[in-house]
Amino acid sequence: MRKWMSLGVFVLLAFAAGFVGSRFPPGDWYAALTKPSFNPPNSVFAPVWSALYLLMAVAAWRAWRKSGIDAATGLWLAQLVLNAAWSWLFFGRHLLAVALVDIVVLLALIVATTVAFFRRDRAAGWMMVPYIAWVSFATVLNAALWQLNPGA
Repeated sequence: MRKWMSLGVFVLLAFAAGFVGSRFPPGDWYAALTKPSFNPPNSVFAPVWSALYLLMAVAAWRAWRKSGIDAATGLWLAQLVLNAAWSWLFFGRHLLAVALVDIVVLLALIVATTVAFFRRDRAAGWMMVPYIAWVSFATVLNAALWQLNPGA
């Protein structure tokens, strides 16, 4: 029972970051931006992020079960903070350049977290790979939106 309760804590933490991000929906401002040709429809984001939050929660839980609270856990928590901050910066404050800096640092933290997870549990590391892929794409998208909308 304790095992599943601890998993629940990691799921709660991951989805808390998602909840914070969801408080800043795209809205009319985002709809008015010039978008690159590879910009996905808004309907893609919620299911993708839901799957990613679940994967990153299970990954963190697996790594935690191997090593307890350590640097890997700290990296995971730090990237969650930057994850939540990005939505506020981009959608809430409309600061595309600052959001780009945030997401670049976020991506570096995700990679560092993934490496740390691989050292503890290979499955945990692999569970983070889709997150790296998606945030890499989101970084390119953020950069393109900033470039296409210099006065936004």
